[in-house]
Amino acid sequence: MGLLVGERVERVESLDPVGDRLSGAVRKVLRPQWLRDVLHGVPLGHALHPVLVQLPVGAWISAAILDALPGGTKAATTLIAVGTASAVPAAVAGANDWASLGPEQRRVGLVHAAANTVALALFGGSLVARARGRSTAGKALSYTALAVAGGSAYLGGHLSYAQGAGMNQAVPALRLIPDGWHDLGATAEFTDGFTSVRHIGEVPVLVYREDDRFSVLLERCAHQSGPLGEGKVEDGCVVCPWHGSTFRLRDGSVKHGPASSNQPTLRTHVTPGGRLEAALP
Repeated sequence: MGLLVGERVERVESLDPVGDRLSGAVRKVLRPQWLRDVLHGVPLGHALHPVLVQLPVGAWISAAILDALPGGTKAATTLIAVGTASAVPAAVAGANDWASLGPEQRRVGLVHAAANTVALALFGGSLVARARGRSTAGKALSYTALAVAGGSAYLGGHLSYAQGAGMNQAVPALRLIPDGWHDLGATAEFTDGFTSVRHIGEVPVLVYREDDRFSVLLERCAHQSGPLGEGKVEDGCVVCPWHGSTFRLRDGSVKHGPASSNQPTLRTHVTPGGRLEAALP
């Protein structure tokens, strides 16, 4: 079987110079940390972009149906305007997520964004044509725009489901941990205020000691599988060395993006013999 379109786009390295410049520009424009966190969806616990795209997509599809019905042109025009306006915040959230992705993901995301830009321009042209009384041209432009947006949605799906962008990359490791308690070492081996990397089978976990309290998190970052064991510990949090995602060590909750969901944690238990054990949550 030949390569799918999304897989072909992944391999177009010539997109990298453009992607590198644009990702730097996005990070520069969206500089405040609180703004980036909101756009990543940190307050929601998952990515914000998929939530925001529901309004423009729903409006555009509804407009296409109304355009095909007698007397539906006026309502369709209103929906196209709503969809076009609401696509802007969705695009900003998507750009914020895209700027922190890996090279192959950024290539697909760049073409996805370019197609969406073309679709927005066509929808804008449709609104202009409708305002000038050229309803037939307006309908043709909006149907063309919807087709382009549909192709872009395919690339967005490839980015999310085939490439894992926006998904919690750490969760699959939970499936590799057997049931039951697993020994991680004597409590005396762990230094207060520092992290240590141990393994449960092949799964690396991050152990943090705070006085007599122990926390065990999966060691690979939820965002892009960065090594949290190499990250800095700041104010009770660990900062991923790859993209700066910040998690509270006590419970794995995300404090700053680009990760939008919590870092998976394990249950802990200290045996009467002073051994630290961990188990699935």
